[in-house]
Amino acid sequence: MDPVLFEEWMMTGLVTLLIIFMGFIVWDLAKKSKAGRFGSFILFFVLGLGVAAFIIKSVVIGLIESGAL
Repeated sequence: MDPVLFEEWMMTGLVTLLIIFMGFIVWDLAKKSKAGRFGSFILFFVLGLGVAAFIIKSVVIGLIESGAL
């Protein structure tokens, strides 16, 4: 297997697992702190913004490397 392909698969897989784990941590934090619906929404919204930024960065890098931008 090509090391570059392996690195790409592992990066995608491990970042996905990290995001899921961070979601669990935020859920547990919201539950233990009794944040309520609005507080939980804010916590997950901020986590979602971080995930969205990571995805947007990946898309922009792909577009730049392909010459579309």
